[in-house]
Amino acid sequence: MTIRKIARMGHPVLCHPAAAVEDPTEGALKDLVLDMIETMADAQGVGLAAPQVYESRRLVVFHEIEEPSPDEEEAQEQAGAPLIILINPQIEILTDETIEDWEGCLSVPGLRGLVPRYTHLRYSGVDPEGHLIEREARGFHARVVQHECDHLDGILYPQRMTNLSKLIFETESRHWDMPPDDELV
Repeated sequence: MTIRKIARMGHPVLCHPAAAVEDPTEGALKDLVLDMIETMADAQGVGLAAPQVYESRRLVVFHEIEEPSPDEEEAQEQAGAPLIILINPQIEILTDETIEDWEGCLSVPGLRGLVPRYTHLRYSGVDPEGHLIEREARGFHARVVQHECDHLDGILYPQRMTNLSKLIFETESRHWDMPPDDELV
């Protein structure tokens, strides 16, 4: 396993749709998954998409967290939440309801933004053994899925924002009502 460098906003790999994975069981893909998990843990993220480690492939990994915790000890326990590895994901929105909340991104370091996201969705894809995964997600879990899958379409969270005056430096977050740094999407 290797901790990989994370691509930052502006790099072309983050600006274009990623290619579909043809064979989810290929050995090289399993190595990529392990590298992504280690990279995400090292960066203290809750999710990571393959384009963020310079691999233009439709693959995301994320922890299945229902709601982030403001309590530091509880937040560390959440890092042990179930890990989802999703290849060629698809999302079906199940509601028109959206909610704005603060997001950060490992590819947009040092910034946070107020982003509207759908509150309820169904997602599907396959795991590295080729087994179908289908789940419904609400709240923070749905937000993470949308955020990570946006990376596969060449979209970063600032592109989803409706008010860029709510794009701020994390160092200024003490002036806003938002979760602590360790709850970045």
